[in-house]
Amino acid sequence: MKKIKVLHIVPMMGPGGAERVAVDIIRGLNRERFEAAIISIWHRIGCELEHLLDDLGMQVSYLGKGWGFDVRTYLRLHRELRNYGPDIVHTHLHVLRYALPSLLFLKQTCSLHTVHNLAEREIEPRARFIQRYAFKHGVVPVAVSEEVAISLKRLYGIQQCRVLPNGIPTHHYAQPKITRNQWRTKEGFCDEQVLFVCVARFAPQKNHALLLKAFAQGPASDTNSHLVLVGDGPLGEQLKEHAKSLGLAGQIHFLGVRTDIPDVLSAMDVFALSSDWEGNPLSVMEAMAAGLPIVSTAVGGVPDLFENGSEGFLVQQGDARGLADCLLSLLRNPETRQTMGAAAARRARREFDVSKMVQEYEQLYENLFDHSHCLITETALRAQAVPLQETRTR
Repeated sequence: MKKIKVLHIVPMMGPGGAERVAVDIIRGLNRERFEAAIISIWHRIGCELEHLLDDLGMQVSYLGKGWGFDVRTYLRLHRELRNYGPDIVHTHLHVLRYALPSLLFLKQTCSLHTVHNLAEREIEPRARFIQRYAFKHGVVPVAVSEEVAISLKRLYGIQQCRVLPNGIPTHHYAQPKITRNQWRTKEGFCDEQVLFVCVARFAPQKNHALLLKAFAQGPASDTNSHLVLVGDGPLGEQLKEHAKSLGLAGQIHFLGVRTDIPDVLSAMDVFALSSDWEGNPLSVMEAMAAGLPIVSTAVGGVPDLFENGSEGFLVQQGDARGLADCLLSLLRNPETRQTMGAAAARRARREFDVSKMVQEYEQLYENLFDHSHCLITETALRAQAVPLQETRTR
């Protein structure tokens, strides 16, 4: 049986959730049925995902795009697509603007695009006509949550959109390489301290300023409580200044980008997310798999990940007081932290494992491939039938 050739295209191999989803999919595909490769529009940046793909021996192409418009990106991408000859092209984030011309040219290639955030937030307004045209001309949209599917209907008029939730390697986060105490000792924290953590890019979407405000209004009153922020981004320096202005520089810790997230999470007590919008955040799943209770704003697909009052607490977008009260409640109730954390871990193992996501994408690839080949066969048969009819007429 011919293997189905699947090609993923991402903007770059950064630490974002969409890139990790793409890598997890191609790693998990059944090698007896699928052949997989990945293209990064950007150049190599020396990140963890790149090293992982190198170690796995995966086929990866870096197109070398830099900042700004570069027409060579279209030519390089078209050359890679032509040389690889994919049966399925799977795009992520904003790369459709580069891939669409080639996809329209490659008539026998099926294409799908996973929307990882609310449709209004995925790309800038001036580029939305590209997405709209793509979805009307054969590119199959996939939403990572029901809220994302609703946003696609709202923005592009897509009435029926397949929803395939993200997944994570749950065992990876349930089995840290070092113990909680070892990590805390190494990083300068004591066992009796209660650590709240947020793993997220310092960008407007994540609204870290709201989290800092909530921490100041609630847990910060106890000097044993600390807020640990993991990540980087354009608002990093601004947030550090904000922490100083709140008088909490000693209780708010900026760890930067880390490659030991399972170890970090295992040493924490509570995971917090204060986003203004989301798709289906991997960070929440990862924290749940690590056994942490969650406190999050109820945005995007977050309410689908856990039940309010069972594995954590949900608060309204922008509600600093509500966020503070939930954080303070978990600070004061270690038994609740333990109960909710254990429930979160069970749910993560049951619902979020990457194997489930990969199986669903495999089925989608199979369906698209079979449908495409049926159409090709029907077209060929019709073409053969025309001369026969002409012969009978003569």
